[in-house]
Amino acid sequence: MADTKREIERKYEGPPAGGDTPLPDLTDVQGVSRVIDKGVAELDATYYDTADQRLATASLTLRRRTGGDDAGWHLKLPVSEGVRDEIRAPLSDSVPDDLTALVRSRVREAELVPVVHLLSARDVRHLVDASGTLLAEVSVDRVRAERLSGGAGSAEWTEIEVELADDGDPAFLDKVEKKLRKAGLRRSASASKLAKALEDTAPRRSTKPEKPEKSEKSGRSGKEAKGEKATKATKEATDAKSGPPESAPRTAGDHVLAYVRAQRDAIVELDPAVRRDVPDSVHRMRVATRRLRSTFRSYGKVLDRTVTGPVGDELKWLAAELGVDRDQEVLTEHLTAALDGLPSDLIMGPVQARLDTWSGARRSGSRQRLIAVLDGRRYLDLLTTLDTLVAGPPLLEAASKEPEKVIAKAVRKDFKKVADLVGQALELSPGSERDLAMHDARKKAKRTRYAAETATPALGEPAAELVKSMKSLQTLLGDHQDSVMVRETLRELAAEAQGADENAFTYGVLYGREEQRAAAVEAALPGEWEAIEGKGAV
Repeated sequence: MADTKREIERKYEGPPAGGDTPLPDLTDVQGVSRVIDKGVAELDATYYDTADQRLATASLTLRRRTGGDDAGWHLKLPVSEGVRDEIRAPLSDSVPDDLTALVRSRVREAELVPVVHLLSARDVRHLVDASGTLLAEVSVDRVRAERLSGGAGSAEWTEIEVELADDGDPAFLDKVEKKLRKAGLRRSASASKLAKALEDTAPRRSTKPEKPEKSEKSGRSGKEAKGEKATKATKEATDAKSGPPESAPRTAGDHVLAYVRAQRDAIVELDPAVRRDVPDSVHRMRVATRRLRSTFRSYGKVLDRTVTGPVGDELKWLAAELGVDRDQEVLTEHLTAALDGLPSDLIMGPVQARLDTWSGARRSGSRQRLIAVLDGRRYLDLLTTLDTLVAGPPLLEAASKEPEKVIAKAVRKDFKKVADLVGQALELSPGSERDLAMHDARKKAKRTRYAAETATPALGEPAAELVKSMKSLQTLLGDHQDSVMVRETLRELAAEAQGADENAFTYGVLYGREEQRAAAVEAALPGEWEAIEGKGAV
């Protein structure tokens, strides 16, 4: 079974391998009482990746290492600069299934193969305070790297690594760094040993252009010349259509694609967190799928709906699968908080125990179902389809136009739909029809919010203000929908309690409070909408 360790560290450049240990005296670093020499460990690591280095491109590292006190398989996932989560699994001959699953959104069906072999002589020192508590581990690593695939050759270097102790204060690393910099050391240009090894052993590209094959008469055949012209024309058309991938967005298509790309990346990057059950990860992935689907629908004049429509259907399916788990989380949290807020004399019967049983049973089932979805062919095909769409977007004529016109028009269209739905809801009497109308308005408010998010880089403050307005409306209507869902759950729990001859009084009390919450939202909606409508769209 894999376990996780949060790793906070910094790497520094040292002299070439074989040089003197470039480590200054660290006993005068504030807070350090002693520097304990822990000796030298010989580490032998083989790094795995796909042939086209998909993990390295995403700053992920997967290795099998022996030696030291943490031999085994290690998968490192980036969290922020200098911070990574290290997922560990016991030694085995092949990549453990637990770790394979965590990189599946990157790897898909590609094979994981050995790419680099590293031998490191690690000279370790512990920095401890006056009580003997570990503050940080400092190591001087003399490394030899050998390329195993995708290149050839070897490289050697020395680096210094400072890793913060568990639960340590990150500010302590600044104090150590100040001392190291005074000694002439600098931050490493490479984020990891693997990154440096890949860079230093990469195949050298020839700087001399290859000479084209010449025919006896003209040096090129007519067929070759036409082929070159066609290739050039295709490239120019593609560049004009989609623009340089790294350039600042200019056209409407640029802005929409930038948003689409960001949501695609979010889905892929959140996959390991969802598998690990990281708090809020399911919600964030679900939001990314909704943002992407909403963008396809809002900007149908920019991206061809005949292409994006089927993709949107698959995103809707994924959002629904993610929602099984997320909705369960929300309901459980709300019911637990509501029960905790009741006076003890209003709690009759084993209400908390029944809630725990209900939540645990559903949570277990939903988690198993979600993992099966992420391991399934349909989900992996969706990721591949998104990659294809981003690489070759189905841009329409409006994509080449100025964003101020195309994007603003799309946002105003979505805003009008929200206005119509809110108006319909306000005309209905309280009850199931109004509940449904308010839920529909909430969904359209989300869509308008996402459309405005896409528009913000192009339209500036007006779009940003609309994002805030729609978020406020979405929150208000969301509270109402949550109340609807909670009441349905309370009816279900009350029926189960009665069937088990338990007192159902408390469920009725909670139900009444949820009715009051819904009524408060309905009373607040007219004023909320009047303020939003007064500001208008972009």
